[in-house]
Amino acid sequence: MSDTIAVREHVDDYLQLAQEYECSDVHLSPFCKPSWRRFGLLQPIWENAEELTPEDTERLARNYLPEPELERPWNLVDGEVVVNDPTPLHQEVVAELAYALQAWARAAPGRGRVWPSLDIRLDERNVFSPDILWYDEGRGPGRHDNPPSPMPDLAVEVRSPSTWRYDIGAKKAGYERHGLGELWLVDTAAEAMLVFGRSTRRAPSFDRALELDRGASLTSPFLPGFAPALAELFPAA
Repeated sequence: MSDTIAVREHVDDYLQLAQEYECSDVHLSPFCKPSWRRFGLLQPIWENAEELTPEDTERLARNYLPEPELERPWNLVDGEVVVNDPTPLHQEVVAELAYALQAWARAAPGRGRVWPSLDIRLDERNVFSPDILWYDEGRGPGRHDNPPSPMPDLAVEVRSPSTWRYDIGAKKAGYERHGLGELWLVDTAAEAMLVFGRSTRRAPSFDRALELDRGASLTSPFLPGFAPALAELFPAA
């Protein structure tokens, strides 16, 4: 019988191994063995590995948070460290949407600021890193502020195969619970967008829910005059 493989000291230990084996994402969940998605299948990295304890995942997350790199593709969701490498399609859609938001923000004064992925710490078990963030005027982080950043007014999550179930489930619930004004979930597979928002900034929960298809225009009560066609955000086939 083979020896049990102990929990590694740092998330990077798992990431390096996943990259060597061309895996798309790594999952480090309490009470589960370290897992990766290989050839589309989520499976344990080692069958004889120790299960992670809640203390293990918290330690791994704490060791990971201080790193200065701003674009690590990771999230802490209900105590689970979720790491994935974005696809070219994901990055193309993020770039198109960020460009549209940036153009709108720069077209007139007082329109806040758009940021690429920043770490947002909701609580001890949840640190999200949305693909795009928009802060209303005077609310966002400073250029030299250390992470984590405050909750934005608008967060955008673009679909990745391994993270979509978190985006529409635990992450949506977390954003709503912690006061996010509006959430855009971009479904690259369906070329559609799910919009969840509050009718007013003081609304206690998301009370607006829209599903926009490729032919719709994307608007928001927080972004007056912003109305790009959704089709412009998706690359031509």
